[in-house]
Amino acid sequence: MRGSLQAYKRVSVDSQLTSASPHRVISMLMSGAIERLIQGKAAMVQGNVATKGERLGKALDIVISLRSCLSMEDGAEIAVNLDALYDYMIQQIYKANQENLGEPIDEVIEMLREIKSAWDQIPAEYHNMTQLDV
Repeated sequence: MRGSLQAYKRVSVDSQLTSASPHRVISMLMSGAIERLIQGKAAMVQGNVATKGERLGKALDIVISLRSCLSMEDGAEIAVNLDALYDYMIQQIYKANQENLGEPIDEVIEMLREIKSAWDQIPAEYHNMTQLDV
């Protein structure tokens, strides 16, 4: 039953991604990273090392993807600042995983929530823009 639910969720996410604006995709990535970090911390508290590593690894992959999406030429100072923040988040996730610490995870979750909150306030007329549109 659980496998069927996971497959359904995957199909649902895939269909959302194919119809999503670039803005929505980034928002979904941020939500996914936050969710995986929460799951990773819960696994850490429960002592489930394998799940902790898997979830934190997925969160790390998402943050790396977010960082790679930055347009340093078009984004100017904002892109430079986000690049530094994403780099810091990556280091904190590594530290949390290696040293089994919850505090760095909490810090990254809070940072992602703040960035996502600002991202979600971007007016709708800009949601379909890509770096080529700028």
